[in-house]
Amino acid sequence: MTIFIWVLLAFVVITIIKGVRSVPQGYEYTVERFGRYTHTLTPGLGFIIPWIDAIGRKMNMMEQVLDVPSQDVITKDNAVVKVDGVVFFQVLDAAKAAYEVAQLEIAILNLVMTNIRTVLGSMDLDESLSKRDEINSRLLSVVDHATNPWGLKVNRIEIKDIQPPRDLIDSMARQMKAEREKRANILEAEGFRAAAILKAEGEKQAAVLDAEGRREAAFRDAEARERLAEAEARATTMVSTAIAEGDVQAVNYFVAQKYVEALREFATSPNQKTLLLPMETTGILGSLAGIAELVRGDAPRPVPPPKAAAPRAPDMSRVTTQPVPPRVPQG
Repeated sequence: MTIFIWVLLAFVVITIIKGVRSVPQGYEYTVERFGRYTHTLTPGLGFIIPWIDAIGRKMNMMEQVLDVPSQDVITKDNAVVKVDGVVFFQVLDAAKAAYEVAQLEIAILNLVMTNIRTVLGSMDLDESLSKRDEINSRLLSVVDHATNPWGLKVNRIEIKDIQPPRDLIDSMARQMKAEREKRANILEAEGFRAAAILKAEGEKQAAVLDAEGRREAAFRDAEARERLAEAEARATTMVSTAIAEGDVQAVNYFVAQKYVEALREFATSPNQKTLLLPMETTGILGSLAGIAELVRGDAPRPVPPPKAAAPRAPDMSRVTTQPVPPRVPQG
């Protein structure tokens, strides 16, 4: 009798243990009754009928990562490349993931690898190397649609590496180098062209400014000559008026002025250092005296003698010049 009681107590304890299940966070357990799915236990404390119900599959509901192994893929232009990737997925329906597909992870890997070959096979090598985002988007769309009946959600598919053959890598490197040199030559030519344009514009502006300067200088020279001519005309008029009034000193002033200007031209000649001028001192002094009388406006005007001879101009034919001998350097 005692043994029976102990056996009964052990049976009750085992029954209670089998009827209580603790589901950890991030997991869901499927419950099977005599091998048939009935319901799913969510995280926390769950109860089942002992000896009748049993735990079927323990499904991980967290986001999981699968590495896609490297495989050879032939592109549209018959280039062979090695491609690998990574898949991020999450189980949304534990019952479908448990009973709609066998070996869930293997099925996902084979599906992703097949679609990688399909997507890259429709692209050229250059497109497959430069359009990673497009490849990932197309793979995600196809794989997520295919795994939807399995109760899965494929969040991301990323291509980790696309490795072309070594000879193609060398060819691409040479092509890239040639393209860079081409762009460098184009930029250099554009720089030379811009510099030539700027130089031509600068020369044009300089020529315009130089022409404007010459025009302004010519205008100023003409104005100066005009004023000089007006002054000469005014002086001649004044001398003519003075002569008409009987002032002989005005003639002396006029002759003396021209005489002094001629002497200055001889004295400042760059090729002559010695000048011999035989001249009548009285003529020069008379002319200078006439100038002094003209300066003093209040002085009485002398009456010229009736037969006074006019001052003679110097005989320029007797003027001799002696060039300076060249200087011999010493030592």
